[in-house]
Amino acid sequence: MTFVGVSAGVGRSKLGLVGGNLAARLISQDDTGAKVALVATTALLLGGDRVDLEMQVGPGCWLEIVETAGTVAYDADGEPSSWNVRVTVGHGGLLLWHGEPFVVANGADTARRNHFELGDGASMCLRETVVLGRTGEAGGALRIQNRVDRCTEPLLIEELDLRELQTRRLPGVLGPAKVIDTVTLIGAAVPDQPVLPSGVRFDLDGSAGAIGRVLRSGLAGSPASRWWSSWSRAARTAHHTAPH
Repeated sequence: MTFVGVSAGVGRSKLGLVGGNLAARLISQDDTGAKVALVATTALLLGGDRVDLEMQVGPGCWLEIVETAGTVAYDADGEPSSWNVRVTVGHGGLLLWHGEPFVVANGADTARRNHFELGDGASMCLRETVVLGRTGEAGGALRIQNRVDRCTEPLLIEELDLRELQTRRLPGVLGPAKVIDTVTLIGAAVPDQPVLPSGVRFDLDGSAGAIGRVLRSGLAGSPASRWWSSWSRAARTAHHTAPH
């Protein structure tokens, strides 16, 4: 299991870094937070692989995660693999995570599970990009489960079952799209710009935040890059201006 933990310190933050099939590498830090890179220590994901990531952000602290490369769930003749994330962000904390593409090759059978637990006043901005298949491929089986809780109350519970090729190609599911590009902002006001068209922005109950999601045939030119730039800046601002 890979673990990243950050808490406030004197002069610089206190870090707990434990490597697994992903190594955590410190990029920079101050007295309340850190920017940390995740580096694969082996080819991921092969059949039978299980990646477990746990992160803890202390009260009033911040953590920014950088992925140095995308991840490919390789052809494993249907042998399952999984990518499991569990993150706790304390009161008034901040998590920023710009994920690189997660590619599901033909023959893969993988599950991607995220669970975020946010304390009161915590904020988060996350980009998650899923690509079904490499060039010329339709892509293997994939199941995505996302959950976000605020003070143990659920804000978001989502499941995307994309294991059956014919089902996911139906209108109202993915149709011809191969890329699911998503930016999630919680705990900060959604900026007025850029404007997301109808059917792309989904606001969470109680002005808790929003999800921007676009389905595309390819990743190049995705508007999610602009969303991330604007929304992550809003999350930083909310964290810096909040009482800690």
